[in-house]
Amino acid sequence: MGNYTNMNKFVISFLLITAFLAVSCSDDEPKDVVNEIKMSVSAETGTYIPWGSDIPVECMLVMSEDNPGVWEPLGFNSIKWFTYERGHEYYLSVERTILANPPMDGSDRTYSLLRILEDRIVTEPEIPVDKEINSEEDIEYYDMCPFNKYAIEKEIIVNENGEISYSDGHNLPSYDNARIWLECILDKADPNWIQFNKIPYMAIYSFVLSPLTDEIRLVRNESSGPMFKEVIPESEFAHITQSMKPGEELRYALILANVYKKGLQKLEFTIKKQ
Repeated sequence: MGNYTNMNKFVISFLLITAFLAVSCSDDEPKDVVNEIKMSVSAETGTYIPWGSDIPVECMLVMSEDNPGVWEPLGFNSIKWFTYERGHEYYLSVERTILANPPMDGSDRTYSLLRILEDRIVTEPEIPVDKEINSEEDIEYYDMCPFNKYAIEKEIIVNENGEISYSDGHNLPSYDNARIWLECILDKADPNWIQFNKIPYMAIYSFVLSPLTDEIRLVRNESSGPMFKEVIPESEFAHITQSMKPGEELRYALILANVYKKGLQKLEFTIKKQ
């Protein structure tokens, strides 16, 4: 009986020592460091060279509160739940995790968005058009332009009821809510890809060339393209719906312009009466 009791004491002591050593070893293992920090995100972008590559790619420029005055490159998708928009300047609250065991081919830290504390649109000061635009020849193009960055649907269908659709049958919203969408088709292999995504090469405005008037109008594109009603005013839309015969079409043109109201690219499309 005594030997049995002694054996139990030995086993219990052994287990206690093992557990203590396990806890001690666990405490000694490196752990991730998680903090909430404030981070500024520049309206300007930068470049960095990804691991395993020798080709620079565009990225955000960020500055954290614990490294003030230093702008550092960070990939566009590196802050979870945050979507960067060019031309915007942000002040963020983010959760930063410094990894104890980072991957061999990746960063030693991750970021997750907690709150957007400030979101401010930053563009170059808008400059009024210096001269009167009476013809297409009066529109001055910006440096390195025109270039092939944007595309739009080539044919828009309008019926007698004023319903708008694309030639493939896809319906657009009502006249008041429809938009002429600008699609960026710039090839990332283009040597000027990074340059052409900077603010001076963004399509902020459109000069509208209409077949129904000699007047050249300037409209704002907003974020995704000009509103349909801004490009084709009510008087011209009424002509299309009421006066044109089925199968007839009108050819319009947009000369996309930057914040300086200088041309970037010319795009043409037709309005066809169904």
